[in-house]
Amino acid sequence: MSKWTEVAKQCLRDEAEALIGLIDKIDGDFDKAVELILHCTGKVIVTGVGKSGHIGAKIAATLSSTGTPSFYVNPLDVFHGDLGVITTEDVVIAISNSGQTDELLRFLPYLLQNNIPVIAMTGNPNSLLAKNGTVHLNASVLHEACPLGLAPTSSTTAALALGDALACALIEARQFKEADFAQFHPGGALGKRLLTRAQDVMHKEELPIIPPTLKLTETVMHMSAGRLGLCVIVEEGKVVGIITDGDIRRAMEKNQSEFFNLTAQDVMTKKPKMIAPDLPIVEIDKILHRNKIHAVIVVDKEHHLLGIVDSFSTIL
Repeated sequence: MSKWTEVAKQCLRDEAEALIGLIDKIDGDFDKAVELILHCTGKVIVTGVGKSGHIGAKIAATLSSTGTPSFYVNPLDVFHGDLGVITTEDVVIAISNSGQTDELLRFLPYLLQNNIPVIAMTGNPNSLLAKNGTVHLNASVLHEACPLGLAPTSSTTAALALGDALACALIEARQFKEADFAQFHPGGALGKRLLTRAQDVMHKEELPIIPPTLKLTETVMHMSAGRLGLCVIVEEGKVVGIITDGDIRRAMEKNQSEFFNLTAQDVMTKKPKMIAPDLPIVEIDKILHRNKIHAVIVVDKEHHLLGIVDSFSTIL
């Protein structure tokens, strides 16, 4: 093993230990921070200098994508006109490992004078930022993972993780759902999956439909022609069952001598999984995995067949 590999592993150990150490530092101030953001009628403004600023920008992006309007403001720009973006309806998350960053402390009095809540995220509970913030989130670490103990490594990892913890708590508090997440990610593959519904991907042409009295030998031919590994049994225009290639194999093993006399209704599943056409494919995936099946039948309210969605249809 090269020494570079060992350095990498030690870095990961140090940062992992830093994150574990954060768990016991979560206290009542964390709940207060969540409440401040929940009751915020404006925006969440995240700010920090240098590496803390980069972490702040990521935290702001995560909050915005999960239902909390938020954006990052560089404190260096605050003194050149950007202070006007902060209103009395907002909440500020100020990030500084030392808690003594001059650029943050310089506009802290403005925030306090205007009763703008400040969530101070620092690695020093005794710092000016920590003591003067409305609440304090303790992101302290024992040491940096950097071999020199200088470059922000463990400390920035801790701040990032604490921001994620805050976002996760807010997701629960707001009862934020997958569909809500999709609205904030309409252009990505994830948003597409969350917004796509059964009617958008279902097979609806040349469906393998058979009557319940059809012999299994003929059923096999219909199943092969349909190329979905199943047949839908329809009687009087309504779905009454489903038969899969697995059902055929099991029937052959169990009823070898009588197999050629069996009909579809003898081996079909009489209560197949049927779904509405507007069901999102993420929910269909759950049904497929939970029931260990590879397809579901799409029907209207009267159980008339509309289409079939198989596991391949849900891959986008």
